[in-house]
Amino acid sequence: MARPTTKADLLTAAAENYEKLNVMIDGMTEKELDTPFDFSDSVKKEAHWKRDKNLRDVLVHLYEWHQLLLTWIHANKRGDNWPFIPKPYNWKTYGDMNVAFWKKHQETTLDEAKSLLAESHAEVMALAETFSNEELFSKGVFPWVGGSTLGSYFVSNTSSHYDWAMKKLKAHKKNCAGK
Repeated sequence: MARPTTKADLLTAAAENYEKLNVMIDGMTEKELDTPFDFSDSVKKEAHWKRDKNLRDVLVHLYEWHQLLLTWIHANKRGDNWPFIPKPYNWKTYGDMNVAFWKKHQETTLDEAKSLLAESHAEVMALAETFSNEELFSKGVFPWVGGSTLGSYFVSNTSSHYDWAMKKLKAHKKNCAGK
């Protein structure tokens, strides 16, 4: 599916990719769940390939980015001038923020991570429902969104992020099959 540009497509893509992600997770074997992620022999250079060590890490990453979106929208709708990436981080240093999220959740269990993500996904979907198509996909509706659209933030934090997670899990499953 192409990147959503309407509310209907956003809601559909987010729901479908969330379902696909959960089907993939439900289909993971004990070996895949118990084997730490290892992409050291990969050509993949992005920091997240080294950061995340298991399914829990991926799920809490998604959860924390949902929290960023929810906090940002609620704060700005109240009239607070709240950046999407909270201080002391910014778009140049958000990798450090992701590491902080990773560290924060090292005691979180896989079951807790699944529950956190299910709850935050539902919250994000419910919030998306409250906006009109124009509010989501027209530029300039909300000054705090900047030069993008609110819908693009929802897409990035749902369907696109779920795609990212599935790619990581597929690579892990492939590694496990080769061992």
